[in-house]
Order: sequence, then C-alpha cells, then structure tokens
Amino acid sequence: MKLDDAYKAVRERRGPTYRPRTRHLDAAGWARYTNRLFLESSPYLLQHAHNPVDWYPWGDEAFAAAKALDRPVLLSVGYATCHWCHVMEEESFEDEEIAACINDNYIAVKVDREEHPEVDAIYMAAVQAIAGRGGWPMTVILTPERKSFYGGTYFPARDGERGTMVGFLTLLKKIKESYDQQRSLVLQSAEELSNALQSMLRPQAGDGLPDTGAIANAVALYKRLFDYAEGGTTGAPKFPSSLPVRLLMRVVHRGDDPALGEMVRLTLDKMAGGGIFDQVGGGFHRYATDARWGIPHFEKMLYDNALLVVAYLEGYQLFSEPRYKQVVQETLAYVQREMTDPAGGFYSAGDADSIGPSGHREEGYFFTWTPEELTAVLGPERAALMGSYYGVTDSGNFEGRTVLHRPRPPAQVAEAFGIRLAELQEQVHEARTQLYTARSLRPAPLCDDKILTAWNGLMISAFARAGLVLGQAAYVDQARQAVRFIHDHCRVEGRLMRSFREGRAAHPGYLEDYAFFTAGLLDLFEATGEHTYLQAAMEWDGVLECDFEDHRHGGFFMTAGIHTGLIAREKPFHDGALPSGNAVAVMNLLRLWQLTGRESYHRRATQALAAFSGAIQHNPSGLAEMLLAVDFASDAPCRVIIVTPPDQPLAAEPFLAELNGRFIPNRVLVVTRRGAAGHQLAELSPFVADKLHGPTETAAYFCRGDTCPDPARNPAQFGALLHEAGLP
Repeated sequence: MKLDDAYKAVRERRGPTYRPRTRHLDAAGWARYTNRLFLESSPYLLQHAHNPVDWYPWGDEAFAAAKALDRPVLLSVGYATCHWCHVMEEESFEDEEIAACINDNYIAVKVDREEHPEVDAIYMAAVQAIAGRGGWPMTVILTPERKSFYGGTYFPARDGERGTMVGFLTLLKKIKESYDQQRSLVLQSAEELSNALQSMLRPQAGDGLPDTGAIANAVALYKRLFDYAEGGTTGAPKFPSSLPVRLLMRVVHRGDDPALGEMVRLTLDKMAGGGIFDQVGGGFHRYATDARWGIPHFEKMLYDNALLVVAYLEGYQLFSEPRYKQVVQETLAYVQREMTDPAGGFYSAGDADSIGPSGHREEGYFFTWTPEELTAVLGPERAALMGSYYGVTDSGNFEGRTVLHRPRPPAQVAEAFGIRLAELQEQVHEARTQLYTARSLRPAPLCDDKILTAWNGLMISAFARAGLVLGQAAYVDQARQAVRFIHDHCRVEGRLMRSFREGRAAHPGYLEDYAFFTAGLLDLFEATGEHTYLQAAMEWDGVLECDFEDHRHGGFFMTAGIHTGLIAREKPFHDGALPSGNAVAVMNLLRLWQLTGRESYHRRATQALAAFSGAIQHNPSGLAEMLLAVDFASDAPCRVIIVTPPDQPLAAEPFLAELNGRFIPNRVLVVTRRGAAGHQLAELSPFVADKLHGPTETAAYFCRGDTCPDPARNPAQFGALLHEAGLP
C-alpha cells in the first residue's frame, strides 16, 4: 500500500476525535505534514507524526534507506511523558529549517524507549561512553550499519540558546560535514565504540557464588551516601530507587544493623510527605529535582508506583506503621482511578505537562496551587488550615505556585490551630476530596495509555501483595483482571508481546516482560492459592529458558533470538529506574524452586548468580535487586503452607492475618484446600501432597528446608509457632 493510502486509512480509523499534535495546520485544521509515525500506535511516536521531520520508526526500512542514500542516521529516543522530549520537539523537530536540514542530510528514526528497551539500552551505553552521561531525549548519530559515532541528550535548537555555544542545527551540519569529508575516521570511531559496547553490555565473570558479604559492602556505601536530614541519598535530584530500602529492610530484619531502620523510616516518611507524592490524587511522581523531595519532575510512571507500593507494604509489615499502609492505599486508588483500562490492563504513565492558563503546555501547572485557589475551593477558614498543612504560600515553591507537601508534623499544625489531631485528619480527608474534584476540572496531563507487559507485571505484583497483606480481596481481583488482560491481548502463538494499544499487540517481548510478568503470577498465586497462576509462571519461565537463557555461562539476554538488527546482545544486570530483568528472573527461579521442589530451578538460579558474581563484587550497590536474590539464596528460605477444609474457603484468613502482620522476606506461601484443588496443586508442588491428609480442620505449617514441625490448628497456635521460629 502506498504511504498516502495508508495515511488515509489510518486517519479514517482514528476518526474525527484525532487531533494532530503540531503547530503546522492547514485551513481545515489538519496537519500540513504527516510522516510514517502516523502508522504507529505508540503515543510517543504519534506526538511526532506531524513534525516536518520525515521520521521513520525503528526497523530495516530506515537503515536500508540510509545505505541507499549514503547518509548517517539521526536516532532520537524518548517517551511520551518526558518533559524535555516535549521541549526538544517544539524547539527543533517542529522547526521547519531544522527539519529541512535533517531531511536533506539524514535518515531520521524515532524510538519509544518503552517499546524498544533493547535499542534504548544499547545506545544509552554508547551515549554515556561518548558524553559521560545519559538521559532523555537521547540523540545518537549512527552509520547505516547501526553503529554509533556521536551522541548526547537534549540539545537547544540554535547557537546561544539556553546558554549553549553550539545549537542543534549547527551540530547537525558539522556532523554531516565530518561524515562526508572524514569518513574513514568516522567509521573507525564507530567500529571501536561498537566493539567496546559488546563488553560493556555483558557482566564480568567472577569466582564462585556471591554471598552476604556483597550485601554488607553495598550497605556500607549506602551509609556513606545517605542524607541523614532528608532521607535517600545526598544531593539532588533525588530518585526513590537511589536508596534500595527493600534491601536495607532485610538487613534490619536480621538484626544486623538496627540503625538502618531509621534510615529506611526517614526515607519513607520524607518521600510520603514531600512533593514527590501527589498529596491530593495519590501516587508518586518520577523523582524530586531538589534535595528535600519537595519539587518533583511531575510525570507519573506506572513502574515507580508499583515498586513503591511494595516498598511501603514491606515497611508497614516491618515497622507496623499505619501511615505506610495509607500510602499504599492512596497509591493503588490512584492507579485504579486513573491508570486502569476498562478491560483490566494498566496504562504506562501520566505526563509532566498540561495546558495552563496561557493555552500552552506547562510543566506542573495541573498539580500546583495558590492560596487564592485554595480559598476558592475550601473557603477561607479551611483554606488557612490546609495552606499551613500543605505549605502553600504567596510566593510558592515552583514558578510562583506551590507543590503541595507536608513541611510540619500534623500534630504541630493541629496545635497551632487549636484543634485535635483527629479533627485535623478528618478535615484533611474532606479537603483532599474537594481539591481533587476541583483539580479534575483543569486540563489533565496526557495519559500514555499503551499497556506494557513488563510494567503490568510489576503492578500485578503490587495489587496481589497488597491484597494479601491488607486482606483486601478487591486488590487481588484487580491483579486477576490484569493477568487476564495480558493473556488475552499480549499473548501471541505462545509468546508474550511487549505492548498493546489501539486494539493490537506489538513487538515481541523482552526479558523484563517475561520476568516481571512471571513474578506477578507468582505473587498472585500466593495471594489466591490457585494453581493455574503457578502453572502459568512455570510455562512463561520455560519460554525464558528456551529463548533468552545463556545456557553456557548462565543468566539471561535482554532479547530472544527473534530480535534482529542489533549491534550487541545485552545481558542486563544493573538496576536503573526498573529492576534488572536478570535479578527478577533469578528471584523467580529461587521462588519456583521453593514452591515446586524442582532442583533444576535452583541449578539455573545458581548458575545465573555465578555469572553475575564479578559485577556484584565490583559494584554491589548497582545491583541491589540482585542482592535480594543473593539474600534469598544465602538464607534458609521457608515455606508457609495453609491447608483448609474443602467447604471453608475463608478458613485461612485468620491464619494469614497472623502471618501478614510480620515481615518475612525469604518465604513462599501456599494456601490450598483439601479435595480436588489441593490435588491439582500437589501435581506442581509435591510437598503439598502429604499435607492434604493431615488434620480435618485448618492446618498451618511453617517449614524451613525439609523440616516441618507439627502444624498449628488455630491462629493463636500459628502465631506462637512463628514466634518460636524467631518471627515476633
């Protein structure tokens, strides 16, 4: 089909509600320019579908064109809710002069990093090697053979803008001149960098298996970097992932270093009380731009919220702090309300920008307030109280407006206004509802509504774990619906697809899609006891073993053999904003080993840990998620098995209440019933079989290794059994 015919067909399918995102419109309001990105479904690519730049999506067509025309490739990587990606689009890619320069001298390729993490990872490593830092938007110049020779992040459009000496337009001209006139040097540089990337993207081999000494080394570094006033690591910006509180909680749990508990508490409290947490709508923004968690970069990512729900859940269990439970509930309410597809999948992100009073996109306007706005919504008396509670001032803390935060303890605010703390909390609850309703009348930030399998796996884990720990069946049902969505819409011929949008799945899945989704299935199995989730987890791990595993050296590649056109095959091991796919895959294997007793899972996990032992030894703090697996493997993991009568589906609940009030990180949980359900599960978990023939009433077992004391017959006995096992 010719491009014009394809554009026409897609325009008709999208219908009259589709609005081109461009300032270049004709008299009828339609875009003057349309490029190949219009045929894609990614919201990020569609943001650029009407730039005057002649964009291609990632694929063979673009590189064939570059080879045929003897041009370099301009690769631009970003994502739909990225503020500086929007800035570069408006300044450079919507500029007709710059677009003409690109079109005449380059083949332009636009990539959504969330759909193509393998492309992002390879060229981010290249950019970091070239420029010493990375970020998005990412701008890379490639040969037609896909080898990079220049790269950076955001570039101002012209010389002198935003304090830069050389702007993007001048840079493009100079690079093309070098490509034409110094080709041999350019190709040599590209070849050398390509060779370096091969080793950069693979872990260093080590001797033997990593042990808890690596955890101690990582903890020592975190102590040196810790911000003892504000939590997290020192300085700005502040990312929640920069201090892996879940790892620290495991050390606290063992009693090795009680001072770490205060580090974890301070960090959780400061994040929850800061502007990084949406005090009105719930959920966490991407990161804080300052050192006090006060001013966020306003985008909200599904994965951040999933990971932080689990962190606060574990904090709730370890410290018995109701406020951490409240953070979990408010975050999941935000996800259910704003980030959930009617069919059950979870959307990817909310934008940092929205339309402000000027009629233009403004970062953070949607989330910020003035004293006058508070008064208009709440009335003068309550506005004064809430202004004090949320730190709202005339001057504001962000471009003359205020990002709501909690600068003082609630008890101090209540005392200052002469009211009881309970009354303050009641007023805060009512005011939040009023403010949320008023805020919803503002133009909302863009929602990136593509559904990514990996990120859905993380949120499935969050809902399943919250449902189990908090005894909330609705959360478990939400996880069930998301699993059903992925199986219905992102499974094609026995393989997972990466993303789903506009009625179609796209891009074969990557390591993190399989690993994160498998982890979600295991968490849902523990929350429900339904053997089908365990069976599905085993099946998806089988695909990972077949298509992704390095059977010779251990560990997993990011890509399967079906992914082509890459200059390197990464074996990811460092954590970034997301946990390492290898770390989660190894933890899945350890959990499957404990749940099924199959030694092959343990062998594969051990081989993978050995493959990463050198990287863990040299940089343990960069592999915090892998250290969770090291902690599990080094511990004596335990099995909790609760068997109920076949006609009493709720009989396990009081036993689970005893269990979930405790922080027990390295354990697996099996809840089943005697009868058909138990026998189906026993086929996957043979150690369950003998438990089905025990007492006729509910029986709860706590087993370490192969040792299982006599079961508890009532919740009080079970609590005593856990206490005797050192779990008060």
